[in-house]
Amino acid sequence: MTPIQSILRQRCPRCREGAIYRGPMLRGLLAMYDRCPVCHLKYEREQGYFIGAMYVSYMLAIPPYLLIVTGLWLGLGWQYTLALLAAVIIYLPFVPIMMRMSRVVWMHIDQAFDPQK
Repeated sequence: MTPIQSILRQRCPRCREGAIYRGPMLRGLLAMYDRCPVCHLKYEREQGYFIGAMYVSYMLAIPPYLLIVTGLWLGLGWQYTLALLAAVIIYLPFVPIMMRMSRVVWMHIDQAFDPQK
């Protein structure tokens, strides 16, 4: 499995086989395994490990948000401030998805730069 496929399928950054989350998002938003069920990689290395995922979340959120704003502002001719506010409301349902994905991406970035053996 390629790194992109393992990120999209939310798999372990080391073995790319073990699941990171215990189940679908509706059953538990951030219900993660402590370790990979396959290779036993510890997912949360230290206290505050997922603070870096906040930066990744920001990177993932900006492009779709800007597309929504641009579509409402230029495409539909809304006032800019109204388009900004509406884009926040439209984007809100996607926040939990981005939260999960940002953690997965963060773990993959961390494993690429500082591999845990």
